[in-house]
Amino acid sequence: MGEHVHDIVPQDLTPAGALQRLKEGNFRFINNLKLNRNLLEQVNDTKDGQWPFAAILSCMDSRTSAELIFDQGLGDIFSIRIGGNVITPGILGSLEYATGIAGSKLILVLGHTNCGAVRGACDDVKFGNLTSLLDKIKPSVAKAAEQVSDNNSNNPDYVNTAAKLNVYNSVEQIIKNSPVIKELIEQGSVGIVPAMYDVSSGFVTFFGQEVAMKATVADSQMASSMTA
Repeated sequence: MGEHVHDIVPQDLTPAGALQRLKEGNFRFINNLKLNRNLLEQVNDTKDGQWPFAAILSCMDSRTSAELIFDQGLGDIFSIRIGGNVITPGILGSLEYATGIAGSKLILVLGHTNCGAVRGACDDVKFGNLTSLLDKIKPSVAKAAEQVSDNNSNNPDYVNTAAKLNVYNSVEQIIKNSPVIKELIEQGSVGIVPAMYDVSSGFVTFFGQEVAMKATVADSQMASSMTA
C-alpha cells in the first residue's frame, strides 16, 4: 500500500523539519530502503495542486536526480537543475516562486563530487553558450587554487574543493540578489542550506550550523565559511 503523498503540508513544517525530511530520505536512499509509493495514486492526489516542502537547486548531472537521492515522490519537492548549480535570473525567479508563492520551507543548493561543469571551469573550456555558464564557476575555482596546491582538473581534491566553494557562492548569490528570499530567510520562514552529493557513495553532506540563516548573518559569515 503506497504512503499518502502529503501527510504534512508545508504550512505545518519548519525549515528544520524540511531539512530533516531530506536527511531521512537520503538515509533511505543509501540504505536501499525506498518507501513503497503508489505513483499513480500520487498523480491523482496532486492533480489539482502541489505542495512541495523544499526547492532543491542541483547540477544537471544525470547522477544527481533529487527525487531519487532524497527518496521523494511526485509533488514533494521542486527540482531545479542547471549545469554547475549556478545562479541565473531564471533560477532566482524559480526559487522565489517556490518559496514566496508555493510555500516551500527550504532551499537546498546541492553540488556534487567529480562535477564536469566544475572541471570545465578549471580547464577554462570555451564552448558556445556553455562558456558564460562556466564563467560563473570561475571565482570558486580561483579560491580553490589558493587552498589546493595541485591546481589540475585531474586532481579530485582540487575539483571537489572548487565544487564545494561554488555551492557556498550560489547560496551567497541567492541571498544577495533576491530581496524576496532574503526577507523570507530573515523572517525565519524559509531556510537555505548548502550541501554536497558524493557520486561514489550516494551520501549527501549538509553544511552550515543554522538551517534558517539570517541573511545579514549569512552575508558576513559566508566568506569565512567558504575558506574554512
